[in-house]
Amino acid sequence: MKVVVSSDHAGYDLKMKVKEHLEKMGHEVIVEGAVSGTEPYSYVEAGQALANDVISGKAERGIAICGTGIGISIVVNKFKGIRCGLCCNEYMARMLRQHNDGQVLAMGARVVGQGVALNMVDAFFDEQFAGERHAVRVNDICKQEEEFFK
Repeated sequence: MKVVVSSDHAGYDLKMKVKEHLEKMGHEVIVEGAVSGTEPYSYVEAGQALANDVISGKAERGIAICGTGIGISIVVNKFKGIRCGLCCNEYMARMLRQHNDGQVLAMGARVVGQGVALNMVDAFFDEQFAGERHAVRVNDICKQEEEFFK
């Protein structure tokens, strides 16, 4: 699967660990955002690049990382058709896929440790969308987007 990982400077080190982990899992990884952990890079630009890759079909899923995960998740969710969830544990990442058919996992590099982050990545990629009653809710989200993003 093609996956995009993107971060601001605060999430750079974790982004590179996630990239390595995804490649070991056999995924093709596109890297966006910060090129170092020391040179300032906006989470807005990092989120926009990731969202554009997902919307265009260049990537099927994404991992978005900033200091808290809050800013970048807000940016990514501004794009029509994307369901991004800010997660802080494996259960949340699993539910993001199972219940919400999320395409983008967001996390905070200053909030979760590397072990938890990689466990969330595993859960996000191991889980499948459950459909059924959850599909009804996801369809309702899509209808809402159609109304408000005309």
